[in-house]
Amino acid sequence: MMNDGCKKYRPFEGFEVKDRQWVSNKIEKAPVWCSVDLRDGNQALVDPMNLEEKMELFNLLIEIGIKEIEIGFPSASQTEYDIIRYLIEGNLIPDDVTIQVLVQAREHLIRRTFEAIDGAKNVILHFYNSTSELQRRVVFNKEMSGVIDIAVEAAKLIKELGDEAEKKGMNIRYEYSPESFTQTEIENAVEICERVMEVLEPTPDKKIILNLPQTVETNTPNVYADQIELFCRMLKNRESAIISLHPHNDRGTGVAAAELGLLAGADRLEGTLFGNGERTGNLDLVTVALNMYTKAVDPELDLGNINRLREVFERTTKMTINPRHPYVGELVFTAFSGSHQDAINKGEEYLRTKNPEFWEIPYLVIDPADIGREYEPIIRINSQSGKGGAAFIMSTVFGYHLPKAMHPDFGRAVKAECDRRGTEILPDDVMELFSREYIVDGPYMLTKHKFNEDDAVNETSPRVRFEGEIRHNGDASVAISGSGNGPIDAFFNALSKVGITGYSFKDYSEHAISVGSDAKAVSYIHLTTPEGKNEFGVGISHNINYASIRGILSAINRSILKKEAE
Repeated sequence: MMNDGCKKYRPFEGFEVKDRQWVSNKIEKAPVWCSVDLRDGNQALVDPMNLEEKMELFNLLIEIGIKEIEIGFPSASQTEYDIIRYLIEGNLIPDDVTIQVLVQAREHLIRRTFEAIDGAKNVILHFYNSTSELQRRVVFNKEMSGVIDIAVEAAKLIKELGDEAEKKGMNIRYEYSPESFTQTEIENAVEICERVMEVLEPTPDKKIILNLPQTVETNTPNVYADQIELFCRMLKNRESAIISLHPHNDRGTGVAAAELGLLAGADRLEGTLFGNGERTGNLDLVTVALNMYTKAVDPELDLGNINRLREVFERTTKMTINPRHPYVGELVFTAFSGSHQDAINKGEEYLRTKNPEFWEIPYLVIDPADIGREYEPIIRINSQSGKGGAAFIMSTVFGYHLPKAMHPDFGRAVKAECDRRGTEILPDDVMELFSREYIVDGPYMLTKHKFNEDDAVNETSPRVRFEGEIRHNGDASVAISGSGNGPIDAFFNALSKVGITGYSFKDYSEHAISVGSDAKAVSYIHLTTPEGKNEFGVGISHNINYASIRGILSAINRSILKKEAE
């Protein structure tokens, strides 16, 4: 049985941390962002990016404001080496952008890496060796002292070569990673980082980056946060170090681990735009950044055209973003559920009419417009949809603000259409159904009309007179007329002359559906039929009075057709 098999895995682990602080902290500023799309992300692709694709992605990273970009592992292959030389020799790296290169703590690889970065203005030399108990025992067959020696000897060579490079005008910064940090004893992780710092001699003005990777995510995010906080507490000369995180996503909680790690004292995050990376991926930088944005923290990145980010990412990596991927997925701002649609529709109406201080629409944590997404796909209509969804489409796509009393009636019509088709219906289909349902030109059709308003001051006397002609089922037109205290009252009185009686006026609303001198008005009419049922009709015209009487006649026609169909 599968359930019995779980006993072969180590149980959850934790730390005894006295007076842990991270649980009470808040993320209040953006971290330093470092993209590893061009290296860590690239190595995880089935078909690694070519030069053209790397350059397009590199330029996109610069465009959105990322200032530290890991561009390769130059000692790993000639291709990686050549791309770095292409960037440097072509003077393609902006002065405010620092490139980062990765290298194992091995002498010949370090020397090759310094050859690759020769002439660059700003470089982070990122070196690493694995430190976990599992790697020491299974892979290297070394004690911790032997692993420390590897890191220290590498640091000495890097310092020597770095000093020479700086004499030539290069700005070299150093980054060290105790790879598999989360599976390394805290005291050992601290010791190896301190020994490296002793060699590289960082200062508060020129700090070392200590990158604490969750190379394989093996525990819950709170454990990672405890490890970060303990490391920061124990590290000597903490003021001379930038604490960087490099979470992976093996347990599906890479974003949570990064956020808790920031609470625990980290200053910097390494990851990829949408989490591409080995196995289940790297940290998703865009998600972390937009999570901050939705809590009023400026991520200091320009993510206002997320569709373009997605398009470039998918083209250059040949990866496909999941439709449910946070913020960028095709369906993340889409509601099919009727209750969700109703809440979103009411939220949109609330924002439109109340103009509150904060963004407040249920189920939408971010205004899609802020990241270049459109409102049209927020609500999509299928058989699971409700009255709010149809009303939202009519409002946001077509500018028709249906009265609330009308929502259930139209919702039933939309649901019936979806059930009939068995598929989703698009906004244009919703509009076509709305027109078919509520703008009904038979059996009664008005062929002529005019209103005359008298100038009587006495409000008890009729003020409006309607005159016109009406046709029934194609018969000859019949003249009708009536007077009343307003256009609607006058029209009702005129209809009684041809036997259309028993209808009572219940509610009315109207608004413009276009602007300028050619603006039209839409009128929503709510009547009660002679049988006591609710009926709705819609009229549209440049003349608001005519829009109203067309809406009345549409409601009457609907009720007659329904009765005939019974």
